[in-house]
Amino acid sequence: MNQLRQPFSELSPEVYNALVQAKIALEKSELDGALIEMVYLRVSQINGCAFCLEMHSKALRKSGVAQAKLDALAGWRVSHHFSEQERAALAWAESVTQIATTHAEDDVYLPLLDHFSAKEISDLTFAISLMNCFNRLAVGMRM
Repeated sequence: MNQLRQPFSELSPEVYNALVQAKIALEKSELDGALIEMVYLRVSQINGCAFCLEMHSKALRKSGVAQAKLDALAGWRVSHHFSEQERAALAWAESVTQIATTHAEDDVYLPLLDHFSAKEISDLTFAISLMNCFNRLAVGMRM
């Protein structure tokens, strides 16, 4: 099935609009917009959300992120394109996305404290969680 299973944004507009409002609030956070988009893209890679992969790749290119960096995102651990702050955020994004197996352990959480304030860590965790929600809607409903 390659067509939308249910028009979830129309069927549950209050819930969908609340998610959109959360995304808008995160755009106003102290976190760098490109970092948020990079986290969204990495979470979407893990979850296999083609719709989101295209959307966040375009947004990152539009904001000036080099194509070579986008190409290396899935292999960020061995790439020279990523800062220590980005690495901490990406590790946290992967850990929270795969929480059933990772349990978001301290060895992934603690490096965040070197690069982010408590509020930024909270916002980052909300961003990761929100993108997982959007991915599950898009993949589950075949968006």
